Amino acid sequence: MGDRWLVGVDVGGTSIKMAFINLMGDIIYSWEIDTDKRKSGRYIPIDIARSIDKKLNELNQTKSKLIGIGIGAPGPVNEQDGSIEIAINLGWENFPLQNILERETSLPVVVDNDANIAAIGEMWKGAGKGAKNLICVTLGTGVGGGIIVNGEIVRGANGAGGEIGHITSVPKDGSPCNCGKTGCLETVASATGITRLALEELASANRISKLRDHYDTHQTVTSKLVFDAVKEGDEIAKQVIDQVTFYLGVAIANLANGLNPEKIVIGGGVSKAGHALLTPLKEQFSQFAFPRVAQGAELVIATLGNDAGIVGGAWLAKEKLMNELQVLNL
Repeated sequence: MGDRWLVGVDVGGTSIKMAFINLMGDIIYSWEIDTDKRKSGRYIPIDIARSIDKKLNELNQTKSKLIGIGIGAPGPVNEQDGSIEIAINLGWENFPLQNILERETSLPVVVDNDANIAAIGEMWKGAGKGAKNLICVTLGTGVGGGIIVNGEIVRGANGAGGEIGHITSVPKDGSPCNCGKTGCLETVASATGITRLALEELASANRISKLRDHYDTHQTVTSKLVFDAVKEGDEIAKQVIDQVTFYLGVAIANLANGLNPEKIVIGGGVSKAGHALLTPLKEQFSQFAFPRVAQGAELVIATLGNDAGIVGGAWLAKEKLMNELQVLNL
């Protein structure tokens, strides 16, 4: 059993990341395929099954090498049957992912939300290594999250646990969010939220700014440009990031006050800003967290990048499937 592999799969809107991973969490081989969203995403599990077979052939391995599959997908997951209740960007609604993938691969399958498996990946092999109580926040096009308590992912009463991006952060006059609410954290701390705040700031302030020069020339601003401008001492960019880290700091501190985590892992594309994000965020977090909670929590940037989901998927498969196989001599 020791030299057999787990399969980690992370389904995204444009690509599906896949990997063969050993029981220690080391990636043996990883690859990507395009996400086929035709016909409400019905081809996705078939594509995954074919791709696994193809890779096994390339590596001269048989399916007996594989223990099972752990897969993450966007949207709430029904824990009982591994179906996806709704994934708008894939066209899935009450989609029986586990059943179809098990049928297509003849392997056992475990399904969870994509942000949850990213959090598990960081706990197992990334920035959260060693922590059994952690909050993982992914800042990308939206804001995702995963909460782990005593080494277990918090899924909640109906699979919507860890929806950090939808904490109301701007209670009055907030911007509309895709979820139907207004003023969600996602509207101010995602890459798109940062861009929107920057455009608002440029519209209301007439000061000289490198950010303004870029906007006047190219008619566009990105969250990366805002962080780059902060590093160069740009005042408008600094005001934007002060707003972002204020909203993020309040939301994370309030969560932490309820959970008392050991680590708070910040991931996603926006986290590539590194200390330009982390330093002001730590200041805001310390201001709003209960002092003892702040002492117990370490804020860190995620280390696994795009591999967090596939590693977390493998851990999920290992934990659930190995227990079912009653193989405990790891």
